Amino acid sequence: MHQLSKSFIFEAAHTLRRDIETESSRRIHGHSYRAKVTLRGEPDAQGMLLDLGHFTQALEQVRQKLDHHFLDDIPGLPPATLERLCSYIWHELQGKLTGLYQVEVSRDMTGDSAVYRLD
Repeated sequence: MHQLSKSFIFEAAHTLRRDIETESSRRIHGHSYRAKVTLRGEPDAQGMLLDLGHFTQALEQVRQKLDHHFLDDIPGLPPATLERLCSYIWHELQGKLTGLYQVEVSRDMTGDSAVYRLD
């Protein structure tokens, strides 16, 4: 079994109501995010799980929906937690990428991340 991963970065803003209320989370604020998408399966006759060009195109379509957007306005996403971002990206790619196995979204500056995986 092989795995193939590709990442993309996006910048986005949102608000968030939390159990631990802080002024900064209720205000519009932004983050730099990294999304890593992993495919899993057996390579085809050419030795590839998926042509990286097709992988890049699929991820770019999702990145464009998130990058420099107000996440609260994206249908089906709010509240824009790391967990919901993983699920959102998964559902956007499901059916477009054969062997979709895992989506991880992280904020490298804070060391926070979440994973949605097919198990």
